[in-house]
Amino acid sequence: MTETLIRATAFVLGAVWGSFLNVCISRWPAGLSVVAPRSRCPNCERPIAWYENIPVASWLALRARCRGCGKPISIMYPLVELAVAFSWLAAVAHYGPTLTALRVAVFVTLLIGIALTDALHYLIPDGFTVFGLLWMMTFSVVGVIAGEPGPFALPYEALIGACAGAGAISIAGWLGEVALRKEAMGFGDVTLMAVIGAAVGPQLALLTIFVAAALGSVAFVLIIYPLRLIRQNRDRRGSLGPPAEDDEIVPVIPFGVFLAPAAVIALLWGPAIIDWYLGSVVNYS
Repeated sequence: MTETLIRATAFVLGAVWGSFLNVCISRWPAGLSVVAPRSRCPNCERPIAWYENIPVASWLALRARCRGCGKPISIMYPLVELAVAFSWLAAVAHYGPTLTALRVAVFVTLLIGIALTDALHYLIPDGFTVFGLLWMMTFSVVGVIAGEPGPFALPYEALIGACAGAGAISIAGWLGEVALRKEAMGFGDVTLMAVIGAAVGPQLALLTIFVAAALGSVAFVLIIYPLRLIRQNRDRRGSLGPPAEDDEIVPVIPFGVFLAPAAVIALLWGPAIIDWYLGSVVNYS
């Protein structure tokens, strides 16, 4: 019973932080405060009452429509709340009610916010990265003091990891810019890799970049390349409509969208991946 209560509490807390994450995702790209004014409908700007702002439940009760103007409320809101809620539940289920579970839950929550903001606005706000860097560096020390470092980097490794992550992605961006003759990496990716490096250390920070590149390659093969073929076929047939609309068929997916899940993979399974590589690939060759 106690374990069930702990997990239920983690789920509810995750949903609440997911609700706040929605505020960060919608306001930070516009340069707005996440503290004031209170939550309101983005269409009619009607203030949202507390009972209309209960994670997931209010969206269902309102039938996904604003009580004031009747316009639809994006399904992204409950999906983000559920994603964060299940992340917190999974962290507590795996690590128990510990400091490590809290650190993992906050790290995943941060990465969800960064990935979605980058995907929607092609921007990684400083609010995410500044908080993330301070959190990772502070709790690298707290974890050692508490005798619970978990899968995270120790303080010295966190400092080196932040520098290595930011430096490595900067070099990758510079090489990409030389090869493509256009900007290949934004500064937000640099600050994001500083946060990730502070969390996982230098070795796993480099692994994160490789895993993100692999995920990006898979996305290109399965999504972007087929859509480009569709556009080319339309162009050959002389399809009507302005070119801008055709160009929208092919999405531009920012690299932060791939760095975020790659960081989770590196944190949780990175050492096992490196051991497998050294034991299977290197020794075999």
